[in-house]
Amino acid sequence: MPALAATRDNSPSRAWLRALEMTARIEDAPARTLPVVVEELGRRFGDAPALIGRGESFSHAGLAARMNRYARWAVEEGIGKGDVVALMMPNRPDYLAAWLGLTRIGAVVALINTNLRGEGLAHAFAAARPRHLIAARELCGALDGREAKMACWWHSDAFGALLDTFSGEPLTDSEKLDVTLNDPALLIYTSGTTGFPKAAHVSHRRLMNWTHWFAGMTGAGPDDRLYNCLPMYHSVGGVVACGAALLNGGAVIVREKFSASAFWCDVAESGATIFQYIGELCRYLLAHASEASHQKEMGRAPAHRLRLAVGNGLAADVWEAFQQRFAVPRVLEFYAATEGNFSLYNAEGKVGAIGRIPPFLAHRFATAIVRFDDGTGEPARGDDGLCIAVARGEAGEAIGRIAGGSAGFEGYTDPAAGEKKILRNVFKPGDAWVRSGDLMRQDAQGFFYFVDRIGDTFRWKGENVSTTEVAQVAASAPGVTGACVYGVAVAGQSGKCGMAALEVTEDFDAAHFRAHCAARLPAYARPVFLRLVDGLSFTETFKQKKHALAREGFDPAAITDPLLADTGNGYVPLDGGLYARINSGLIRL
Repeated sequence: MPALAATRDNSPSRAWLRALEMTARIEDAPARTLPVVVEELGRRFGDAPALIGRGESFSHAGLAARMNRYARWAVEEGIGKGDVVALMMPNRPDYLAAWLGLTRIGAVVALINTNLRGEGLAHAFAAARPRHLIAARELCGALDGREAKMACWWHSDAFGALLDTFSGEPLTDSEKLDVTLNDPALLIYTSGTTGFPKAAHVSHRRLMNWTHWFAGMTGAGPDDRLYNCLPMYHSVGGVVACGAALLNGGAVIVREKFSASAFWCDVAESGATIFQYIGELCRYLLAHASEASHQKEMGRAPAHRLRLAVGNGLAADVWEAFQQRFAVPRVLEFYAATEGNFSLYNAEGKVGAIGRIPPFLAHRFATAIVRFDDGTGEPARGDDGLCIAVARGEAGEAIGRIAGGSAGFEGYTDPAAGEKKILRNVFKPGDAWVRSGDLMRQDAQGFFYFVDRIGDTFRWKGENVSTTEVAQVAASAPGVTGACVYGVAVAGQSGKCGMAALEVTEDFDAAHFRAHCAARLPAYARPVFLRLVDGLSFTETFKQKKHALAREGFDPAAITDPLLADTGNGYVPLDGGLYARINSGLIRL
């Protein structure tokens, strides 16, 4: 499946210089926010495609017009600067137009995960406290009446017709509100390292820096089309991917979800030149390529035009195989967090690394790795009370120094949660750094490598899973008196999948437990393995001792407690034979 050769300069130094050039003058124009830039793009690129969906598409001029219609509609409805509007709908071109228009007039848009149900959804609304909601009609059942507490508009053909009654022309001076880089724009939910997902503040400044920096690193131009099947309620799929393609006149191919069976045909037929990935998608594509049906699919597909795959979480064992099997010329792996204040980019394409900071940018990305104490769950400190920088090759927690501009920390809607994220008196009295919650190590050449996540969050199916949230749902199931949730590694799988140690009564029913979780949790958060225990262990401060459980995993040869596994059709007893089939890949979770 040969790809067309790239003709542009993809050298690491050129990528860094492009990114610096793209972001150099952001602070010179405080009122030039991303919606203003989109309006400029509409004038500059006109009818050139911007967002390409299955049932709807926008040119650059059309996107700007749709954005302005949303802005005028919002003003008509009394939505003003600082008002929070929740947006809950699947991937589609209008998703981007909606939040651009709302933030154009100073509203703050909370991007709600469409998979949330029950208490998880209730928590998301409580964290953002929106006064207004725009939701897809098909999600009415998921909302379960919660929309009655807000001014709600169902996104439908009728709503689209209403928007069309408003002018799409640029806002006049009298219509423009005083919106600057300092103002909040979005609330994007992130699991962090503990508890329920938190709503992270994202200012207009962050939107400008994210999109412009990424456009520079990818070198996207007017002839590029970026294939985006990642959720648009996340920062990568909803902001970074779109900005990378649009800012220089390119287009985004918007797909509602990922399909391994349809992927390569769709990429080829759509003319995509860039693919935005998370590592698990690449693993799925490799696994699917080994199936007989893949050969028939590829026999019908023309050659793809991909010149670049960009994303995060691509494991070393998948990286080279993915590039070779599918003839992808270049991979740009990066590391970033929605609420974080530093990012890493592997412009050199070193397999397995998540990035490197060139010496000439060390002042801009002040990043360090400090020794971590597994016993306390906090960075270790020396006799002087300060943190200890690790040696090259040693794992520790990555942190970013808090400074002005793009290196600031904007926190969460919960101030206490934001304060917990800040590490003070790190290398000198009075300094402050943001904790990443991730363990990393750095090699002799300065490349960073991801080691593991810290605390109560693990990653499965490309999503962060909060063990606190899952444990609360599990513990509320009939027949369950206690629940401890943790992630366990499975051979050949990225991340960790969920396992729950349960204290149960005699009337516990695994099928009922599965249905209980399915009604309240996204599929990726539901426990795959169950361990039925006589009692859970706690520390002296009443925290669950989950590390020992996690270390023991789900091996029936090492565990005397009854074990169950959900292989897709319900929980069944986990014995040695099933354990071997799971770890050999014969059963895919």
